Amino acid sequence: MREPDTNSPSSSGPWVRVFRQLRNICAGDWARVVLAASVVAGVMAISGGFGAKAEPVIFRLAYGESLTLVGVGLGYCGSRLLIPRPWFETKPIISAALMTLVVGLPMTLVAAAAAAWTQGRPLRSPILVDVFPTTLATTGGIIMLAFLVQARAPVETHQSAQGAAPARFLARLPARLSGAALWAVQAEDHYLRLHTSKGEDLILMRLADALVELEGIEGARTHRSWWVARVAVKDIERVEGRATLTLAGGQKAPVSRAYLKSLKEAGWF
Repeated sequence: MREPDTNSPSSSGPWVRVFRQLRNICAGDWARVVLAASVVAGVMAISGGFGAKAEPVIFRLAYGESLTLVGVGLGYCGSRLLIPRPWFETKPIISAALMTLVVGLPMTLVAAAAAAWTQGRPLRSPILVDVFPTTLATTGGIIMLAFLVQARAPVETHQSAQGAAPARFLARLPARLSGAALWAVQAEDHYLRLHTSKGEDLILMRLADALVELEGIEGARTHRSWWVARVAVKDIERVEGRATLTLAGGQKAPVSRAYLKSLKEAGWF
């Protein structure tokens, strides 16, 4: 029996979608975030943090790691649902501040409830007041650490030196597009639409990861959802401070304000 192709958009059953999402999480930046946060939690637990200094080390580790995993889960949901994705690259300080509040406020309730349980006290406002500064500060520190360990997508990619290996991304082209000139890569949800001289196709991948593998082809990110090969640009339209690139295949690639300055400095306009 042929196994379902989880790289195909037509494979949209509920279990396939769950598997796909889990694979993206484990293979992407969030795996590094979980690891970094777990290390911080472990150090804090061993040193007597989380308000449970009188408890055994094993208890403190389990307690601290549990709180941390809850916080990371809240951060993952908040980053996906509440904060526009382009902000993580174009407005990192605002994004970090919002993430601290999105995670820190509910985590205060979680931490207060956990503290009340471990201390055998009722959950009342004095406990919330006690844990709020520490919880918010810890959350802010882990959020900043998460920003540091996550890979930053480059804006530009560069032509490889003569005789060097081709861009790794070209190996991902489906068989029917093999040998085609890659003109642009467009993000569509969890997929990338490949615009080439032989047509279009979809592959399962994040644009941020693709940009790393596109190094070796001269091009640039022009929009949160687009990377364009420089050789594919045939015309540039500019209207009221906005720009649109017309590609060799007739596609129209937008240029967002967030990337306009860097493209100007690189000589695209």
